[in-house]
Amino acid sequence: MTESITRARHRSARRPITPLHDLANAATGSIGTVGRRTVVVAASSGLIVTMLSIPANAATGGAAGSLPSVDTASLTASARAVLATAPVVTSPADAEWSSDAPAVTAVAPAPVVTRAAAKKAARSAARTAAPAVRTAVANNPVPQSVAGNAVLEIAARYVGTPYIFGGSTPAGFDCSGFVDYVYAQLGVSLPRTDTSIKAVGTIISRADAQPGDLIWSPGHISIYAGGDSQIDSPRPGKTIQFRSIWQSAPVFVRIG
Repeated sequence: MTESITRARHRSARRPITPLHDLANAATGSIGTVGRRTVVVAASSGLIVTMLSIPANAATGGAAGSLPSVDTASLTASARAVLATAPVVTSPADAEWSSDAPAVTAVAPAPVVTRAAAKKAARSAARTAAPAVRTAVANNPVPQSVAGNAVLEIAARYVGTPYIFGGSTPAGFDCSGFVDYVYAQLGVSLPRTDTSIKAVGTIISRADAQPGDLIWSPGHISIYAGGDSQIDSPRPGKTIQFRSIWQSAPVFVRIG
């Protein structure tokens, strides 16, 4: 004898259908007529659904600032009943959005100073700086002939200034640069080289020479300080000083 066992069939469990399903089905079925954008707002007290539809021609028509009408024709009766009891959410017509932006101040970066630029600035400052009054060295005292002599009084200010080849400022002088600078303080402009300075002056004898005149020898020029002395910027490694006339055949030159 054959025994047959037939098992009972049961319908699988389904999710309960609520008015929200009706609303979703209606919105899906009529999406062509509802519009391009739909907003659904659900509140926590029961099921409160609001559907706002924006017609396709809303961008070109309607009053400025007004919302288009809501299309509820496709909703089921239960969904319309929920919509009818939903609270109306509004906002003031003059509502404004604002934000506080912090003030931003642009700060220029500090300029980059190269070593070459720093040296150039230092040389420029030395040229424009007021000449310092220097004291004579002990071994070469300032002679009495300096007093009352405008050329020597100016020249004596720079005793102790170092010799610098090509120098023509209180930062450092060569021989002709020193003579040029001293005479320039008195408003007398001289050429730059010792030979050119000799050419613009008048050669005089040693007996006629006066303090403030010049002493020239090949490759060098100095200022006569009276008697057997002169003031000059000698050579590299030395400083401006009063010293004895050392030239074997000095040529005395008067300017002006």
